[in-house]
Amino acid sequence: MSGGTVAAVDLGATSGRVILGHVDQAAGRLDLEHVARFQNGPVRLASGLHWDFTGLYRDLTRGLADAFQREPAVASIGVDSWAVDYGLLRGDRLLGQPFHYRDDRNAAAVDGVHAIVPFAELYRRNGLQFLPFNTVYQLAAERDEPTGCLALADSLLLVPDLIGFELTGRRVAERTNASTTGLVGVGTGEWDDELIEQLGLPASVFAPIVAPGDSLGPLRPAVAAELGAPAGIEVVAVGSHDTASAVVAVPMRAESAAYISCGTWGLVGVELEQPVTTDAAREANFTNEGGVDGRVRFLHNVMGLWLLSESVRWWERDGEAIDLPELLAAAASVTATVAVFDADDPRFMSPGDLPGRIAEWCAEHGVPAPQSRAEFARSIIESLAEAFAGTVRQASVLSGVDVETIHVVGGGALNALLCQRTADRSGLPVLAGPIEATAIGNVLVQARTQGFASGPLEDLRDLVAAAFEPRRFEPRAR
Repeated sequence: MSGGTVAAVDLGATSGRVILGHVDQAAGRLDLEHVARFQNGPVRLASGLHWDFTGLYRDLTRGLADAFQREPAVASIGVDSWAVDYGLLRGDRLLGQPFHYRDDRNAAAVDGVHAIVPFAELYRRNGLQFLPFNTVYQLAAERDEPTGCLALADSLLLVPDLIGFELTGRRVAERTNASTTGLVGVGTGEWDDELIEQLGLPASVFAPIVAPGDSLGPLRPAVAAELGAPAGIEVVAVGSHDTASAVVAVPMRAESAAYISCGTWGLVGVELEQPVTTDAAREANFTNEGGVDGRVRFLHNVMGLWLLSESVRWWERDGEAIDLPELLAAAASVTATVAVFDADDPRFMSPGDLPGRIAEWCAEHGVPAPQSRAEFARSIIESLAEAFAGTVRQASVLSGVDVETIHVVGGGALNALLCQRTADRSGLPVLAGPIEATAIGNVLVQARTQGFASGPLEDLRDLVAAAFEPRRFEPRAR
């Protein structure tokens, strides 16, 4: 077994990156080389909130071209992204820009779905927490819209699978991302044909499910030529749900650990061998999503750093630039008691005046609202830390995992105040890092397929732990 290089396309809700991963497990080598970074985000059209998929594809292919120019010996490409959103195709044609999961159309579809299949039954079958933007509700909205395209489509592909199709021409559904749709059996990992029929959705649009590590085949010749890539370069299915890739790179060892994959969302949970679909898990709104190597990501979505980034965006709407490190330093210096609000309140889901909504929540609950931007930032950090700590406790009780340590990976690992307050509020040590967990997990699954690494997830995580030493936060008296 010798080492080599792969290219990871890592797409988030606010930005995308192309990263080269150099892996040689035998030599203990795992390092990343950032090639390209580009903006991503919603576009509001007359029809609603959408993703600019064509712009996203343009930017990622430019990044891949730069990657091949820098390193012609790239062995493969893997793509991960956020979950639940999809594109509809008729033949090779994309039927409009994919809807964004925060679009308002989804809420109206929830009651209709639950009238056909009550949520308790839905949870028993798919194991998913209730989120109004899960693909099952989006498709119900698409089905019922007079101008919806579902009836015209012959295939439906989630975002990373749609990119894989554009690169290779092959239509597949990678299992970890498919598991977030609400239409995959929690026990089988395959499409629930009976549920799809019950909901009046066309079974023919759902692509065959593949596992992380499977090859999608080589780049289409025209794409390879555009990228300057050698003939035969393959695209590999990774844990294409970004959290599935991130969890691969959580450096959990022998200890019983919880993880927080913290970015726009905070995904808080534990890794299991089998799903937990008890009434208690359903009532706590915990989800059972597919992980790499058949593992189960038993977790709950917390609103995450969206609360901070959208607040900053709101403050900056008149052209004033806000320096985030300075804002966080000011927040850390706040000595007054600040409001701890419910970070999962649905009012915080949509873009807009989040500081105003936080103040509104405080007024409704008889709590003094923050008065300055530093106090708002501190209130957000304290509220997220409390939500993270509470969710870890719930995950432990529901799963039976006696959590000893919390690992924070992703962008949130850079936020020392958030990590420290999570340790304080949970009473558990927090290990922060790696920051680029999603890209690392993407790289490692490709590397194993290419023979640059081998073994179960534990062996891959040993490589992560050796290459990226985490920062430790010990709990302090509150």
